[in-house]
This record gives sequence, structure tokens and C-alpha cells, in this order.
Amino acid sequence: MTTSIFFDLDGTLTDPRMGITACIQFAMEKLNRDVPPQDELLWCIGPSLLKSFVTLVGEQHAKEALVLYRERFAEIGWQENRRYDGVIEVLAGLHNAGHRLFVATSKPHVYAKQIVDHFEMGHFFTRVFGSELDGTRVDKIDLLRYALNESNSKQQSIMIGDRQFDAIGASNNAMRFVGVTYGFGSEQELREAGTTRLIAEPRALLPVLLEMTTDQTL
Repeated sequence: MTTSIFFDLDGTLTDPRMGITACIQFAMEKLNRDVPPQDELLWCIGPSLLKSFVTLVGEQHAKEALVLYRERFAEIGWQENRRYDGVIEVLAGLHNAGHRLFVATSKPHVYAKQIVDHFEMGHFFTRVFGSELDGTRVDKIDLLRYALNESNSKQQSIMIGDRQFDAIGASNNAMRFVGVTYGFGSEQELREAGTTRLIAEPRALLPVLLEMTTDQTL
């Protein structure tokens, strides 16, 4: 039976830490704020960047910070990224098994599609779903609801992601969920969000997902 499988992007398919944190630092420097080291900004990978900037620079300057962030991200930040080892094998295995694959990310889809194509993954995916630049569908619950409707995937669907936002979005849309711990969310974060199936490295996803798509009761 064909299953619709949705992948988060950041922390699941690719490691964007260099680009995202460098662009946050760029925005904060432009606003004359104290700039934290990159390792102290990893919590910003996953949730809404606008909300993260509210925490970092205050609500009054958050939108300006986001504009500055995108100024650098659109030019170079999106390329400061790497595809996780083993991801291509997972996508190829699922694609060859006849399943429909999608990306579902809070990142604006204009950037997400660019990244997916850059890392030669685009041909595996039926469609890349992301937010709009104005913030529409940045919440994972809204994004997955939209993606499920658009793809006609309301039954037999699975979400894979690394943060609590992915798990909560899946749960609120009656999707099965697989959490990955090689990204930016901790095992504790994922378990507290109700995740019971955790994967520690990309290649381990393929046998688990093939098993889940064979036995629809899992």
C-alpha cells in the first residue's frame, strides 16, 4: 500500500547549523546587539525564526532582525548547509518501494525548494511544503494540515522530524511520527512530546519506515 511520507528539512534531511546561526549573528550584529556564539543559537533551528528573534532582540525589533537575516540567507546562508550521510539511500529506498515523499518544513518554501534541489533530492519528492515569507503556515500544525489536504494524504501518512514541533504537528493531524535524534531536538524533548519511535542515524530510517508502511497498525 502506498504511504505518504513527510520529511522535515532542517535537522532531518540536512544540517543547516552553520548558515542559520551565521545569519542570526549577522542580523544581531547589524542591530548592534551582543552576538552569542553559534553553539548558543542552535535552539533557534526548528521553531519560528520570528519568535526566536523576539526572544533575542525583543518584539519591537524582531521583524527588522528577520529581514536582515533573510538578506544574508538568500545570498549565502542557504548554501552553508550539508546533506546528512545516508539520506539519499533512504529516499531512494522509499521512492523505489512506491511511496509518495514530501518535504514539510517551517522554512519558507522558496528557500526549502532551493535547498532540496541544490542537494539533488528534488526528484524524490512529489512536492515541497513550507511556510510563506509573511509567516503563513509557519506553525507545524497548520503546515501539516495544509500539506495533507493539498496532497490528498489524510490516511496512511507518516511525519519524520527532529523537534517537538514536528511531533506535535503530526499528533494534531492524526499522523504517525518518527523522531530523529541526530538533529537539533533532544531525546527528552521528543519523548515529552509523545514520541515513542526514535532513530539515531539517517540510514536506520529506511528499515523502520518500510516496516511501518507494511504493517499499518504500527
